[in-house]
Amino acid sequence: MWLPFLGLIVGVVLGLLSEIRIPDEYVNYLSIAVLAALDTLFGGIRAHLQNIYDEKVFVSGFFFNIILAASLAFLGVHIGVDLYLAAVFAFGVRLFQNIAVIRRILLAKWTSTREKVEKN
Repeated sequence: MWLPFLGLIVGVVLGLLSEIRIPDEYVNYLSIAVLAALDTLFGGIRAHLQNIYDEKVFVSGFFFNIILAASLAFLGVHIGVDLYLAAVFAFGVRLFQNIAVIRRILLAKWTSTREKVEKN
């Protein structure tokens, strides 16, 4: 379960230490792709905690979400509408929902573990 977090931390550290700069034309695409990837990551963590995790669903959702979000941004650029904002809103809402569910699950597990320790 900690492997995704380790990968995220290593990726952020490598990104901060590198001198790679993203051209301004691609900033919207990259920001949406990162948001979609984070949404999928936290959705996978949530599914793991709920014991419904499926690797095929996770991997396909990861790539599908990124491709869909980038496609919306691309289409928006060509028709002159900021469609990437719709993807940012949708993934942002899902991200916060997943984090809230993860928090509730971890709090429930922590509380039940604490109650078991107190009974013993």
